[in-house]
Amino acid sequence: MPGTIRILDGGMSRELLRLGAELRQPEWSALALMEAPDIVRQVHAEFIEAGAEVITTNSYALVPFHIGEQRFREQAPALTNLAGQLARQAADSRAGRKVLVAGSLPPIFGSYEPERFDPSRVQDYLEVLVAGLAPHVDVWLGETLSLIAEGEAVRRAVAATGKPFWVSFTLADAMGEESSEPRLRSGESVADAAAWAAGSGASALLFNCSRPEVMGKAVRVANRALRERQSDIEIGVYANAFEEQEGDGAANETLHGTREDLTATAYSRFACEWADAGATLIGGCCGIGARHIHDLATALRR
Repeated sequence: MPGTIRILDGGMSRELLRLGAELRQPEWSALALMEAPDIVRQVHAEFIEAGAEVITTNSYALVPFHIGEQRFREQAPALTNLAGQLARQAADSRAGRKVLVAGSLPPIFGSYEPERFDPSRVQDYLEVLVAGLAPHVDVWLGETLSLIAEGEAVRRAVAATGKPFWVSFTLADAMGEESSEPRLRSGESVADAAAWAAGSGASALLFNCSRPEVMGKAVRVANRALRERQSDIEIGVYANAFEEQEGDGAANETLHGTREDLTATAYSRFACEWADAGATLIGGCCGIGARHIHDLATALRR
C-alpha cells in the first residue's frame, strides 16, 4: 500500500557473472537460462536473502535483439516459462515471508532506443512473453521503457491477464541544469508520463536504469503530478551503476563499466532520499548487487 516501502531486487547480469555464469553478446543474460538456470535461481535467492520483497524474472533479454528472430519464435515460449518458474521457485522457497514475482517485459526493439519502437509489431512479441510468464508472476513490470507509447503497449499486452501492472521508464541521464525538467529518453516529460500513468490503470510508476543523481527530481515531479490528479499509485526507483557515458547510447550493446564510488553505503543514501521524496518501491538495476540491496533494505527499515 502507498506509504509502506517495499524492497525490490537488483541487477541480474553482474550477479550472474559473479556466481560463475557466462555472459556474451548477443544472448546476454538469456544465455544463463539456456546454460546455467541454477545460477539464475541462485541470484534470485541471494536477492531475497538480502531483503528483496519483489524479484524480477530474468526475461529482459528474451527479445529478437538478443536471441534472434528465429530463435525467439522457436525458443522464447519455453525460455520465458523457465524464467518465470525459476523466480517463482526462489520466491516460494522463502518460508515465513511473502515475496512477489514481477514479470519483466522489456523494450522489445532495444533499450534506450525509442526511435525503433514499432507499434504495429510490438504486440506480436509481447504476447509471447506474457503467455510464458503469466502462470508464475504476481505483477507485470514493463521496465526500461523510453517512451510513453511503450508503456501503453505493456498496458494493452497484459490487460486480459487480470494481474496488476507496473510501468518503469528510463530517464535521460544528461539533464543539464538542476532546474531543467526531468525527461524520458524519448524527450517526453516525466510530468506527462505521470499523467499517462494516472489514467492507465497502472498500480505503480517507476524509474529505472538511469543514474541515481537524476532519480530524486523525477520522483518529486511525478509525485506532484499524481497528487494533482488525485492518483494514489505508487512511485518506485531502481537506478543503475553505469559509469557516465557520452550521450544516451544503447544500454545493451556491451558490458558498461560500473562506478567505483557507488558503494552499497552511497547507494543507500540515495535510496533514503528517494523514500523522502515519496518513493515506496526501491531497489537497483544494472550493477546494483545483493550487497547494495542488503544495505539499502537495512537503511530504509531503520
